[in-house]
Amino acid sequence: MSIVTIQPTGITPADVLAVARGTAKVVLAPATVDAMTTSRSIVDGIEAAGRPVYGVSTGFGALANTFVAPERRAELQHALIRSHAAGVGAPMPREVVRAMMLLRVRSLALGHSGVRPLVAEALVDLLNHDITPWVPEHGSLGASGDLAPLAHCALALLGEGWVLGPAGERTDAADALREAGLAPVELAAKEGLALINGTDGMLGMLLLAIHDARHLFTMADVTAALAIEAMLGSERPFLPELHAIRPHPGQATSAANIHRLLQDSRVMDSHRDDLAHAVQDAYSMRCAPQVAGAARDTLDFVETVAGRELRSVVDNPVVLPDGRVESTGNFHGAPLGFAADYLAIAAAEVGAIAERRVDRLLDVARNRELPAFLSPDAGVNSGLMIAQYTAAGIVAENRRLAAPASVDSLPTSGMQEDHVSMGWAAAKKLRTVLDNLTSLLAVELLAGVRGLQLRAPLQPSPAGRAAVAALGGAAGEPGPDVFLAPVMEAARAVLAGPDLRAAIERELGPLG
Repeated sequence: MSIVTIQPTGITPADVLAVARGTAKVVLAPATVDAMTTSRSIVDGIEAAGRPVYGVSTGFGALANTFVAPERRAELQHALIRSHAAGVGAPMPREVVRAMMLLRVRSLALGHSGVRPLVAEALVDLLNHDITPWVPEHGSLGASGDLAPLAHCALALLGEGWVLGPAGERTDAADALREAGLAPVELAAKEGLALINGTDGMLGMLLLAIHDARHLFTMADVTAALAIEAMLGSERPFLPELHAIRPHPGQATSAANIHRLLQDSRVMDSHRDDLAHAVQDAYSMRCAPQVAGAARDTLDFVETVAGRELRSVVDNPVVLPDGRVESTGNFHGAPLGFAADYLAIAAAEVGAIAERRVDRLLDVARNRELPAFLSPDAGVNSGLMIAQYTAAGIVAENRRLAAPASVDSLPTSGMQEDHVSMGWAAAKKLRTVLDNLTSLLAVELLAGVRGLQLRAPLQPSPAGRAAVAALGGAAGEPGPDVFLAPVMEAARAVLAGPDLRAAIERELGPLG
């Protein structure tokens, strides 16, 4: 079992994945406990001096100028959590909530939040006992970060609210804590605010999306190559010298992948020297690396933004080492909202160009002598006709989802929070776009495999053979129509999983 150690310098994207999707345990480094203790001593000094400081001795948001008496400050922190846990809708996935909790621990561990170590340790206990708060999907504007989602997480620490049960049902947090042998936390001054003020939800979703997009963009090169091979396309547009003269790094990587994937193919050999066969391929074939490569470059930018945020202090107010407690706007989710919207646009286009190749593969007028809809007996049978309908519908949905959320600010909190980021919404819809992209590429995988099967007895490339082997059990051989939904589900599982890529890389070496 792996262990993720929270240092006062932060954590890595791999740490987030290990906890969110894996079984890694979390521990606080001794240096982290020391940093938090030092920060807390500053807050205790402010309390003793009786100075008015936002979030310590005042109300919140539009109530920032309301002084709170010392004897009511613990009550203030508990009331804050209860009132802000106001989300509605279906629960967020377990992996998102676990990523969010780990990132909140990371934020507290940086030593600028002024909380006692026991607060961070309580969040660690939830993670290590696999207690996942029930966090509704609606509630965050990315204003002071992800207030409502984080409040639902914090409420579980108090032994209140809901958590996810073993089957995903909603159960009482108090029961879950008791069964795990954990005690509810009694918050002190500043601690409730420190638990909910920050970008941890949208950052967690963005980090998960980055990981998924890396895999999908490489698999987009694979499915493009299969479709091009099945349509007797040319490999010449992917020659490295043609991409060196337009030096976008992602484009060069995708072109190199596709060129390698098309080698050692009897299908490609059958027409390589036929000058009359295809003077110039359609854009969806020839420009595959330009689109997928631009998406790769977008992903690199988004990864840079997420990496910066992973090193950032996003709480408010923040406790500085010289003893000052200052209000900031670092919780505003604009950097993450912009990045998520940008990546959603790119991912939507990777799916859109894949659907165009599927349509071409199915069209007897354009697929270079393959049967209509890739059915050997078209007419009585419809082949993959409706699979393309499904892909077209998903492309349309992704285009709607690609409209940016981050331009849609709505003022809240009595105009105190008069510009919000909508970063939570941007990251949430990005995950939907990527899930849809998985399905789109699965349809192209299925169509490419079927097209290569129909080129028999010509032997496809090593990548083509690996794809046929991976999907052949579910897809079968070309023939009469079958119940297609299970075949498409199998294609999606092959596309999303690691085995097909691993099989291809055993033959060709690592793909970019």
